Amino acid sequence: MDLDEYASRDGVALAGLLKEGAVTPNEVAGLARRAVERVDPHLNALSQPLFDAPLAHDARGPFAGVPFLLKDSHPVAKGVRFSVGSRYFADAVADHDAEITERFRAAGFAALGVTTVPEMAISFATESVRYGTTNNPWDPARGVGGSSGGAAALVAAGAVPVAHGNDGAGSIRIPAACCGVVGLKPTRGRTPVGPGPSEAMFGLAIDFVLARTLRDVAHTLDAVQGAGRHDKHRVAAGPVPYRELPARDAPRLRVAVTTAPWNGAPVDPEVAAVVDRVAGILDGLGHDVGAPPPAVDPEEVLEAYAALTTLGLAGGFGEDEKVGHDRLEHVTLAILEEARTLNAYRAARGFQAADRVAAGLRDHFTGVDLLVTPTLARPPAPHGTLDYDRPGHTARSWLASIFEYGPFTAPFNLGGQPAISLPLGQGATGLPIGVQLVAAEGREDLLLQVAADLEEHLPWAARRPAVHAASLP
Repeated sequence: MDLDEYASRDGVALAGLLKEGAVTPNEVAGLARRAVERVDPHLNALSQPLFDAPLAHDARGPFAGVPFLLKDSHPVAKGVRFSVGSRYFADAVADHDAEITERFRAAGFAALGVTTVPEMAISFATESVRYGTTNNPWDPARGVGGSSGGAAALVAAGAVPVAHGNDGAGSIRIPAACCGVVGLKPTRGRTPVGPGPSEAMFGLAIDFVLARTLRDVAHTLDAVQGAGRHDKHRVAAGPVPYRELPARDAPRLRVAVTTAPWNGAPVDPEVAAVVDRVAGILDGLGHDVGAPPPAVDPEEVLEAYAALTTLGLAGGFGEDEKVGHDRLEHVTLAILEEARTLNAYRAARGFQAADRVAAGLRDHFTGVDLLVTPTLARPPAPHGTLDYDRPGHTARSWLASIFEYGPFTAPFNLGGQPAISLPLGQGATGLPIGVQLVAAEGREDLLLQVAADLEEHLPWAARRPAVHAASLP
């Protein structure tokens, strides 16, 4: 197998070759290492050098030996350094595996390294003082989204077929849209969040993967689904393996479509046109397109995130007040300062706002099966558009600025619904455009079935960015 053959295959295909003995795990790991080392000088998407050898994994798992990357978002893998993109945690080493990592190991994924994130993963741009800027493989002058930006960039560039991400406001879906890959945020409770607190970021965040193909997403969901040992949120598995669903016809669905953000942010006409095209395809497939979109109060979303983000960040730092700009970026410092003065009344208002948004979305999905929106309001932004280290922000003003760029994703973290970003379009300059599909809690099956239909009409597998492991000299 040469590098082009490696980079053109998804995880399922590589796993098949490994199980047949057509290639060896060492051969595939070597190709992955070459691929990463070829593209990363152009992308800056690794948070540290590649491991000397892949992390231990189950050779009997469905993805046994398939190269994989972890996200520098929390202490993910025992013995592996992490920093959450910050100088503050520069020397931290995880003393345990996260439960999602245990699932990745059992699935057979062979983790080779760790990908970049913005500081504290609170940005839709993967730019940090610690790591610098992660570049988009389609146009290195553009951003990769955040916070799973390094993962998205390396998957799109053919370095690995699948990589770990997590999503607390859009952090899987937005990088997927920026880099032209598939990003699923599963239902809250579908994948584990432990050990530790029984919910991540008060239930906002969930771990999963980004991938180039829909079938890798479906097979991975089968492999890692299920609540953790002490998780607060739990959702029952579907009656059919997820890997079988893309081949099945979706039932006739009631579909809502909107290109109008709840916060009034402007939407690029190219982005809106792709969503309109998707709506036409779904109508042509016999779905009932035209249901009203949900009513979401953008002030409630902002109120909820301002409180929950502030409380969540404070929990990560405890009582340490000896922090300054030499170790933390300006927005982190501003949020921590607010945490010291956040009273119970403001915190309660945030939780109540979150509950109201969640209740409204649950009501909406009792009468609608599928919601279609853009993933982002515009194509991938130039570097520096979102500057996390700019002085003067409050928690609220920072969140308002990132929700102006990515206004469509965060409500479904509050509601817990599954949502997927698909690379269904390209702009005039070739930049990818993502479309988000959302369904009721527990209905990943509908997302996978409809996504498979859309892939047939708007295929993306043949597209390759300018920075790609198989095409760089």
